[in-house]
Amino acid sequence: MEWREFAEEMARLARNLLAQESVQGTLDEIVASAVNMVDNCDAAGILAVRKGRAVTLASCGDMVAESDRLQGELGEGPCFDLAHHAGGERVFRIADTTEPQPAWPRFAAAARDLGIGSMTGILLYTHDEDFGALNLYAGRPGAFSKDIETAGWLLASHAAVALADAHTIDQLQHAMETRHAIGEAMGMLMERHRLSEDDAFNVLRRISQHHNIKLRDVAQRIRDERTDQG
Repeated sequence: MEWREFAEEMARLARNLLAQESVQGTLDEIVASAVNMVDNCDAAGILAVRKGRAVTLASCGDMVAESDRLQGELGEGPCFDLAHHAGGERVFRIADTTEPQPAWPRFAAAARDLGIGSMTGILLYTHDEDFGALNLYAGRPGAFSKDIETAGWLLASHAAVALADAHTIDQLQHAMETRHAIGEAMGMLMERHRLSEDDAFNVLRRISQHHNIKLRDVAQRIRDERTDQG
């Protein structure tokens, strides 16, 4: 993508980000835009490390969550190191997963099996002990140049601004888990009672208001009931 075209895309992205109603919506828009705007980028994600634990805050592409999981499980990988040791290197990369990677030998082999040919991570933000990275993935080796890193910095800057309102990773992860729990409970109600999505949500909301308990707790009880019955 030419730089003038990229600048126009960044301007459009800025407008789209302002239109988002939540931090999660903003992060989702950023990783989707990375795939659309950065040449050779097949997938993108935002990884944070909280108390030594890898947390996927947003992803676009099937390989992202599995890559983050592996880096956390193995305790190694370019994006994990970047997020975990903020204050040192600002960019980490694996140019070619088929070549030896002394710093991350186990992860490089696992990444290759996931279909990752090359990847790069860009320091996203620092806030107390919460660190994060914007990560770009490609199926072919040697996909990311210095110019692409510059584009990544611009996207990462937008993500840093969006995350300024999220005080801790724990709060954001809690919000993500809440959204997942409510969605799962709605799906159960829709299947069990043949309800529409709106009707299922309204059922959860009425129960929450009637019993004066949080919506997430209502959703969790419905999930627990199904587990007990199963």
